[in-house]
Amino acid sequence: MKFRIGWILAITLAGLGASVAHGQEAPPRPPEKLADLLAEAERNNPQIQAARHSVDAARQVPSQVSTLPDPQAVLQHVSVGSPRPFAGYTNSDFAYLGLGLSQDIPYPGKLRLRGEIARKDADVAQQRYESVRRSIQSQLKSAYVQLSYLTKRIAILISDGELLRQVEQAAEARYRSGMGSQQEVLQAQIERTKLLREITMNQLEAGKAQAALKQLLNRSQSAPDIEAEPLSETPAAQTYDELLNAAKANNPEIAGAKEMIARQGLQVDLAKKDFYPDFNLQYMWQRTDPAQFRAYYMLTLGVRIPIYRSRRQQPELAQAQADQNRARSESEMQTQQIAFALRKEFLTQEKSAELLKIYREGLIPQAHAELQAGMAAYQSNRQDFQALLASFLDVLKLDAEYWQTLAEHETAWARIEEMTGLPLRDGAR
Repeated sequence: MKFRIGWILAITLAGLGASVAHGQEAPPRPPEKLADLLAEAERNNPQIQAARHSVDAARQVPSQVSTLPDPQAVLQHVSVGSPRPFAGYTNSDFAYLGLGLSQDIPYPGKLRLRGEIARKDADVAQQRYESVRRSIQSQLKSAYVQLSYLTKRIAILISDGELLRQVEQAAEARYRSGMGSQQEVLQAQIERTKLLREITMNQLEAGKAQAALKQLLNRSQSAPDIEAEPLSETPAAQTYDELLNAAKANNPEIAGAKEMIARQGLQVDLAKKDFYPDFNLQYMWQRTDPAQFRAYYMLTLGVRIPIYRSRRQQPELAQAQADQNRARSESEMQTQQIAFALRKEFLTQEKSAELLKIYREGLIPQAHAELQAGMAAYQSNRQDFQALLASFLDVLKLDAEYWQTLAEHETAWARIEEMTGLPLRDGAR
């Protein structure tokens, strides 16, 4: 029974090795480059498209609010002596037919300020669009890195399964020769079963990464799976201060907050203008019986007087000033948040780079050497099975930690790229 279980596990691992990240019936597909996927998301992602349409809509507002209100045409008819139309028209100069135009005219400077405020709103919408675009790109990069990591992780687990099969064969050989116990064989088989569980769990996570990528690309969830390129380490070429300066200059959240300060400053100026009156200009032509009376021409200037200043204009100005102070505080808060997030991601990539070097140059080679030495010692009856199994688990653990650390390293770079706007990796260019 124990050998039948070993064969089942061997066949299952072999089948998994043939179908990593593809499905058993799907042929291997060439990797899709990250740069191509980023361009596709730029074109097709509905969230990016919605933000772009918001900018297009905001760009149409300035000319609307900075233009004079539409004039009003006026038609007047006055009769004398009777409500009947044209009563008294031929015998009274008080009966007339009038035509005129009326135009509202805001106090000078108000229309210009409203247009500038609308242009600032459009600039804020542009920065929001850029923020959405970078966020989608960062999510895409992170999902791509995760998929690449999981693909490599599954391949390593299958490779480690082959290594564990050698350990199991050595245990079976010792058991047949009478030097080992059945428990050692069963322990090796349990570890191989655990590998199957680990592979299945990683395949589940890879499926989730595939779903996330397809959503970001606006692809159908039934579309063929994406094959990611292998992970590689991105070296650090900038200091934290250089990245922070780039973020202050290029980050759309910071830029949008600064645009809001300028916008609220214009709103304060407009609130001050509301203390001054608006005007209405009207011109009328009035015609009575042309055989007896001359035509009338009337020019009227109306003034809208702001007499309720304590209840309308002063609270409006106080509100605009409070909003301006709020915008300044939010801008400072945004800058501090970006600096903190950038520092955290910079430390992540910096320390993970150090860890990768330790894994690559020390821990992993040492663990593999220890396992090979332990295998030889176990086969020659100079080491017990528990020590050999511990060596194998060390190899398994360190391999997993190395690739997990590399994934975290590249994900940190993706977030740094989002905050700074700099293409720091080949795949992001």
